[in-house]
Amino acid sequence: MVFDRRYYDEQYRDYEAQNPPRKVAFYARLAERAAGGLPRPRVLDVGCAFGRFLASLGDRWQRFGVDASDYAVQRARAKCPDVSFAVYRDGPFPFPVPFDVIAAFDVLEHVHNPRGLMKVIASSLAPGGGFIFVVPVYDGLTGPLIRLLDRDPTHMHKMSRYFWLELGRQEFQLVEWWGICRYLLPGGVYMHVVTRRYRRFTPAIACRLQRL
Repeated sequence: MVFDRRYYDEQYRDYEAQNPPRKVAFYARLAERAAGGLPRPRVLDVGCAFGRFLASLGDRWQRFGVDASDYAVQRARAKCPDVSFAVYRDGPFPFPVPFDVIAAFDVLEHVHNPRGLMKVIASSLAPGGGFIFVVPVYDGLTGPLIRLLDRDPTHMHKMSRYFWLELGRQEFQLVEWWGICRYLLPGGVYMHVVTRRYRRFTPAIACRLQRL
């Protein structure tokens, strides 16, 4: 699969609506928690798409983004000229390490070897550095519905929340995790509800981990 303009036009033509300010603000709060109060943290967004998350962080952060899509990286550079972007598909990251925070929002389900990517992420973090990620999950009460609604052919890993939690624990310490209910409703309204109480049932999860 080539992540070109056609892919984004077909699969994520509502990209802006699917990434409203409150959703991006939640991601920014995850990054702040992972940074642990550092005055000038270095953050890498893996699968940065058009750079919306990195743009939300502001100049206090040293910001870097990578994506497998040449098209997405071009869009990100145009949107955020003060952020460093590069095309990345495999191997070590194309920026100096270590980072204080690495993010991967809706990325791990797309990559051929998510465990291998987690190993690269772990080796690229500073001691005590934080890894934050979001993935769709296909178990629980919402699992059958999510499978029915998911039309993205690049979702290679339609796994349970416990698969991702255990995979993360192989390289990191799991600090906290949440469930997310999210969907683009008719009329362009995007639902994004974060919960701890019902995290076993939600169609997506967010996790914060720390380098061992």
